[in-house]
Amino acid sequence: MESDKQRFSLRREVGLIGAVSFIAGTMIGSGIFISPQYVLSAIGSPGASFVVWACCGLIAMLGGLCYAELGTVIPESGGEFIYILRTAGKVVAFMYVFTYVIIMRPASATGIALSVAEYVVAPFYSGCTPPQLLVKCVAAGGIMVVAIVNCLNVRSATAIQVVTMAVKVLALTGIVLHGVVMLFQGRTENFHKSFEGTNVDVSSIGLAFYQGLWSFDGWNTLNYLTEELKQPEVNLPRAVIIAISLVTGLYLLVNVSYLTVMTPKELMSSSAVAVTWGNKVFGSWGWIMSVAAALSAFGSLNGTFFSGGRVSFVAAREGHLPDILAMAHVHRLTPSPALIVTTIISLLVLIPGDFQSIVNYFSFTAWFFYGITLSGLIYLKIKKPELPRPYRVPIILPILVLLAAICLVLAPIIDDPQIEYLYVTLFIFSGAIIYIPFIHYKLCPKLLTKLTVFLQLFLEVAPADKNL
Repeated sequence: MESDKQRFSLRREVGLIGAVSFIAGTMIGSGIFISPQYVLSAIGSPGASFVVWACCGLIAMLGGLCYAELGTVIPESGGEFIYILRTAGKVVAFMYVFTYVIIMRPASATGIALSVAEYVVAPFYSGCTPPQLLVKCVAAGGIMVVAIVNCLNVRSATAIQVVTMAVKVLALTGIVLHGVVMLFQGRTENFHKSFEGTNVDVSSIGLAFYQGLWSFDGWNTLNYLTEELKQPEVNLPRAVIIAISLVTGLYLLVNVSYLTVMTPKELMSSSAVAVTWGNKVFGSWGWIMSVAAALSAFGSLNGTFFSGGRVSFVAAREGHLPDILAMAHVHRLTPSPALIVTTIISLLVLIPGDFQSIVNYFSFTAWFFYGITLSGLIYLKIKKPELPRPYRVPIILPILVLLAAICLVLAPIIDDPQIEYLYVTLFIFSGAIIYIPFIHYKLCPKLLTKLTVFLQLFLEVAPADKNL
């Protein structure tokens, strides 16, 4: 195989339009077609639910801008992993990547794949619940298709993201326009006494934010592929502002449209709000919304896989995962070994997959590490102000988002403690125990070397250069 001196580089092929599509396309997935009823159920009133959606958009925007500065100060792919590595050190970085590779990204991908499957089979099981085995088989097929596309070509993955982005924006625009027409026709009865019945306990507010922020998950997508972004110092903050503003506006207007067609009680009792909306508006043509929602979730799944494989790739390149995961295909220049591992773990998570648990535990874990990452940005701004910063934000922004992250992590524990959150916390910190023998002292190096050589030949991959 190729020597270490003959390394391959990932190409800078993602421009501003592709960057906006990756952020917005990953964010607009299954969430806006499922989460509104859970946000409303948790917070208790339509008015308060709009406040939650707006605040979620604000948190995502501020977080994205803070990450934009991190992406220009530390211009390397890998997102939270590389930022934590450069600020908090190797042990904490391994805790992150261990949790990310084993739980966070596969669980997120599995939840989205299950959403795709639910929408795909919904038209064939009108009025009844589809078999779970069928749903999981379709979800597994979706995972496999996305994995193959991302292994074959970066441009194909980007093209899927752009196309599905257009479809989902068109579908959401249709929902919004119908809502506007209904408002002009005087359908405002569901907005009277908008804040009546609002739940103000910490647990309800935290749960509402978990469900809302699940729909905004993906605001940090570009930071996982900084090395493949053209002019990141310019396109990264621009893409964040454009994409998150677009998504927040759409989400608010879509929720307005939902409430012009359905009462709050109907919205809360729906299992797939966009499909229920479609059935009430289009009647027998309601399956159109199932197709639109399936394509929307598929685009989100594609974006999740595209960015998720890069984290394994960068972590392996830094010595925190086996070397094979830091290699790229010699012809296609895609990190196929990392994508294959992500696919395998996602398929394993799919077997016992539970959508609601995924949302809560994913959000809990994600915001734990977002908080650590933002602490690193604050540290860099105070201790290393001399570092070149093509783009910078006021220090108050990462402080505000860090406070939000702390509240999101503590909210479910303080008001309604559950043993599952303790298990998740123990799993996160178990990464520190695993790091010492296997990463620091490198146990079993000969076995890994032989396996790496075999897989390198079998998969036609070679080490990729981190210096572009």
